[in-house]
Amino acid sequence: MTRSGRLKIHRLRMKGLKPPFLVLGTHHAFMDFFVTPLALFPFRANYVSELEGFENYGEWLYRQAGCLGTRKFICDVALVRNIKKVTDRGDILVLYPEARYANVGTSSNLPESVGKLAKYLDVPLVTIHMRGNYLQSPIWNLHKQRGARLDATITQQFTREEVRGASVAEINERIRLALTYDEYAWQYENQFSIRYPKRAEGLEYVLYQCPHCGAEFCMQTKNADLHCRNCGAHWHMTELGRLTCTDIGNCSATPDFDHIPDWYEWERTQVANEVADQSYSLDMAVHIEALPNANHFIDLGTGRLTHNLHGFQLTFTEYGCKQETTMTFSSASMFSVHTEYNYRGKGQCITLSTDDNTYFIYPLGNGFNVTKIQFATEYLHQIWIANKNAPLTSNA
Repeated sequence: MTRSGRLKIHRLRMKGLKPPFLVLGTHHAFMDFFVTPLALFPFRANYVSELEGFENYGEWLYRQAGCLGTRKFICDVALVRNIKKVTDRGDILVLYPEARYANVGTSSNLPESVGKLAKYLDVPLVTIHMRGNYLQSPIWNLHKQRGARLDATITQQFTREEVRGASVAEINERIRLALTYDEYAWQYENQFSIRYPKRAEGLEYVLYQCPHCGAEFCMQTKNADLHCRNCGAHWHMTELGRLTCTDIGNCSATPDFDHIPDWYEWERTQVANEVADQSYSLDMAVHIEALPNANHFIDLGTGRLTHNLHGFQLTFTEYGCKQETTMTFSSASMFSVHTEYNYRGKGQCITLSTDDNTYFIYPLGNGFNVTKIQFATEYLHQIWIANKNAPLTSNA
């Protein structure tokens, strides 16, 4: 799996290190699960995995591979206990704290609880910084794209004694620095080409807003090109992962981005502005599937999803019930949301989880973009943090 990318592994401060220890890795693509075991060889490890993986590949196989099941973006006390059991018995625990693949090849914010977990486990802390995994197979275009190089650096960030002597804030800051990445910047710096002719297809899911005219959900891609249906602006994605504007359409004096993550972060600021002036909202019909266990999905039919300052509200009829119910997922409880761009060929979806169930939510109309929903979820949580855990109000 890794041979075509000519994987190189660099080891820093790893000499003499033996289990148990905690491993935190960057999370780019499915290739992460092939690179990580090679970086840890000859030791085996246990991996934290979302329950959907158990259903997709089979629970027996996942258990044999040493996976611990969980649901994304919930407070899972049972998982913490299981992680503690792994390290207490002298094994390695691998966790991908970003909890999802990279949208545009850049790192996501990490929860503050990562540093607390490291202190609680009281074992050495190791990071794996992977490169090229995203470029080889972006989440919005899963076709394996030859030309991407694979590289990984595994580093012992803290010995056990250093973990004990460091504060949670110090641990979190070092982890943040160790797991920060920009895949397109790394590609351009190393000047390697990806010649896959359809390399831009799917990019409209993350670059959903035109920076020229401001229209949302009007971007389209074909082969290596991206254009706006509303104003006619046109971009070409080069073999080095840069965007070249070839036509500004019917706009003038407009911003332009040759670096894909810059466009992505500009969209984030647009959503933050909508939240700040209270114009952000989502209210639409959706199709819902539930995953209560590792065996199979349950079709729950149609429901309604709203998203506002207070969080998500999902109205639907639960399996085994006759009357509709509304579940609330507060902004305080969710520092982000899990997103999919074409989940098993069914299109865009987000997932909302409780301790006992995960709901896969698909749109039944226009105006649903998972990247925008993710931006809003993260910013609303930041507002909650800034208000010192006070409940959100319309003035937030």
